[in-house]
Amino acid sequence: MDVSKLEAIDVHTHAESSRERPGEKHAFAEAAEEYFGESEHPNAWEVAEYYRNLRMAAVIFTVDMEMKTGQRRVPNEEVLEAAKENPDVLIPFASIHPARGAMGVKEARRLIEMGVRGFKFHPNLQDFYPNDRMAYPLYEVIAEAGLVALFHTGHSGMGTGMPGGGGVRLKYSNPMYIDDVAVDFPEMKIILAHPSFPWQDEALSVCLHKPNVYIDLSGWSPKYFPENLVHYANTLLKRKMLFGSDYPAIKPERWISDFEQAGFREEVRPLILKENAARLFGLEGS
Repeated sequence: MDVSKLEAIDVHTHAESSRERPGEKHAFAEAAEEYFGESEHPNAWEVAEYYRNLRMAAVIFTVDMEMKTGQRRVPNEEVLEAAKENPDVLIPFASIHPARGAMGVKEARRLIEMGVRGFKFHPNLQDFYPNDRMAYPLYEVIAEAGLVALFHTGHSGMGTGMPGGGGVRLKYSNPMYIDDVAVDFPEMKIILAHPSFPWQDEALSVCLHKPNVYIDLSGWSPKYFPENLVHYANTLLKRKMLFGSDYPAIKPERWISDFEQAGFREEVRPLILKENAARLFGLEGS
């Protein structure tokens, strides 16, 4: 990956369908399409092609929510395969539900050997508090390998508008629960995904207090960012904020267009769009 040739690094994109099972949708897809106003469900190879055309790199993952929804996950191996075939644009993350226990830990070790660069957790869709000791054996493997753990935080677009929110419980995504994880695994880099409505100040506090915690700005158009988030991104946390779109829910072109009008300082923009992520993933010399 030649970072010097990239316009940006998007740290939050989804492989929403399997190349082996085209057209398959999970139960939340229709509601999510209405909420985000997007109906694309790309596989990992399609994400690679899209980002190459934009001269951007993308952290890509699926979400392991089989236990809650019964929906088969896009195989982590498929994401890795696509990344190996498209190393110029894809940075592969895996997703393993912590409740998979010893089998999940075994899977994580195997995926790390195969080249995964981090792990995605979605507490709302996996029904767990991030500081639940059930998840700690998995965190230990991630920390030992020097990889990144990315946690969904704040409101969930998944389930929004469905009866009972589709069974999604928002309580699990308060970023303050991740403060415990940052204390117990200080060597593990942690990304708090999304502006953390309604707990934005909690996320800013955790990120400011813990050196190993970062925030990605995905899932929202920057024109809707809370004023406090923009203020800290321009000042004390300017080296800990990361560009993320949440593609395909939000297209990166739209995100960047709105970002340019959202009050971010000119000298801060390149940090958020590329430089902070390049440093986090050790790509600065690439």
